[in-house]
Amino acid sequence: MTRPLTTTGVVPRAVRRDTLARALLTAYGAVALADLVALLAAADLGHTLLKPLLLPLLAAWAATRGGPPLLTAALLFGWGGDVLLLADRDPLFLAGMGSFAVGHVCYLALFQRYGPSAGPPRARTASLAAVYAVALVATVALLWPDLPADMRVPVAGYSLLLAAMAFRATRLGPAAAVGGALFLLSDTLIATGIADWPQLPRPDFWIMLTYLTAQALLARGVLSRAAAPGARRQQGPAYREEP
Repeated sequence: MTRPLTTTGVVPRAVRRDTLARALLTAYGAVALADLVALLAAADLGHTLLKPLLLPLLAAWAATRGGPPLLTAALLFGWGGDVLLLADRDPLFLAGMGSFAVGHVCYLALFQRYGPSAGPPRARTASLAAVYAVALVATVALLWPDLPADMRVPVAGYSLLLAAMAFRATRLGPAAAVGGALFLLSDTLIATGIADWPQLPRPDFWIMLTYLTAQALLARGVLSRAAAPGARRQQGPAYREEP
């Protein structure tokens, strides 16, 4: 028989799910704040212990909110990159960059799926594309001479994918657009460090601040559009079947 929506059935589970989602997002904010404080204090051990906790909390929040599996995948590939980049070794750095790259591909698929069918006006799209193209070409051209020879092609290829993700994020509204731009800024700061350019004080703090904000905004943008009426998404049933 079919169990309808009742106060004794689905509603309590929905309330518990919402409570869990709020708890997970609060935990993400608390761990992010602790991690940023550790970076400001140059507490490397604290950062090493806290960083791997961040993206799993955000992914769990997104999943609890009913987010699409691709969003969970994008966040978990980000987590893979986070963990691999903790080791200061070139092979693991490249593996971490590859993990982030797969996450960007997941985001691109999400932006295509949930972006508006009509899209923004062509003039605005062309202007945004030009801005990101100029930023990409200028950044790679300036960094190229100062990058280690074996990092030049991987960094250029990754930068192209990252810029494409940031540009396409604008399809999902302001939150995702800002998230994409901040992700681009965060990884640009990493690249300038690899090139041995002058850095801001506590560069890891600024990298993590922009990165953690970017991931949260991208997740929020996807969740908002996935929940919008008429969005193409997979939903769980509003009731459950029982024998």
